Amino acid sequence: MKKIIITGGAGFIGSHVVRRFVKSHPEYQIINLDKLTYAGNLANLKDIENEPNYKFVKGDIVDAQFIDELFGAEQPDAVIHLAAESHVDRSIANPLEFVMTNVVGTVNLLNAARYHWKGRYDETRFYHVSTDEVYGTLGEDGMFTEETPYDPHSPYSASKASSDHMVRAYQDTYGMNAVISNCSNNYGSYHFPEKLIPLSIHNIKQNKPIPIYGKGENVRDWLWVEDHARAIDVIFHNAKSGDTYNIGGHNEWQNIELIKLLCEIMDKKLGREAGTSAQLITYVTDRAGHDLRYAIDATKLKNELGWTPSITFEEGLEKTVEWYLANEEWLNDVTSGHYQQYYDEQYTNR
Repeated sequence: MKKIIITGGAGFIGSHVVRRFVKSHPEYQIINLDKLTYAGNLANLKDIENEPNYKFVKGDIVDAQFIDELFGAEQPDAVIHLAAESHVDRSIANPLEFVMTNVVGTVNLLNAARYHWKGRYDETRFYHVSTDEVYGTLGEDGMFTEETPYDPHSPYSASKASSDHMVRAYQDTYGMNAVISNCSNNYGSYHFPEKLIPLSIHNIKQNKPIPIYGKGENVRDWLWVEDHARAIDVIFHNAKSGDTYNIGGHNEWQNIELIKLLCEIMDKKLGREAGTSAQLITYVTDRAGHDLRYAIDATKLKNELGWTPSITFEEGLEKTVEWYLANEEWLNDVTSGHYQQYYDEQYTNR
């Protein structure tokens, strides 16, 4: 049975990738490696935690000795690397933490893979999941392609750009089988409520202000997280070594227009008078280095591997709202911090 280590598998995107691989590929043994920082929540995976082809390992990718020992003990055949510090505001406050996790952590994984896979690179795969933020910002026109030069503007995006370059360097220098994908903004279920959409859903429910940076004119391309997990599955199994693919949702929205749509959906779902939630919109001082616009051209992924988004943003946003309203206990556990006890309650006596 092929073993795959999925790093950051208790996080938002990672938990969807773990779930997809566990359910869709019973022929694989999936090892979920996560440090369980504030953004890691094992309750995201309650539905598959007892599956025979799933295993959780708690650990830090910054610990090189631990990573080497894990490779030695498990002898994985592949790594799908999602573990990362990912919040731009937090990177501005503490850049070094992002360098350690996103750059040093990635290099530790690459070093372990290089050593333990030597002589069988053609039978193994290192898949690095990255972001469109490495490309910088766009004006009113144009889209990011796989040939767009890197131009990161925040400590977060700079750390991800660096890790991308290291993966390519190991592929070029040592001949490792490595692929990279760069995705646009994800949304969907199990999203930690510090990000725009889940934070706004939570605040609307609580009748709290919805903070909008600047004038809300920044534009993002939104990708439904389940479509992203499906794209990762497709790329993992079909990409050639050295390939890079952009993954986008074909859904460009100004932040303010997105929030207005979200307010309309929330008013309907909560039985409120139209326009009630929109009154909560509050403009706040813009974020430092806030990129104006991101837009992904996913043509290469469509033409070469046949992937396209399965859902429009309007459909996906409604599904997302319905999930959060139906999973109030999950949201309350996250916002209260109780979710951090889940590991101790469920795993320490196993």
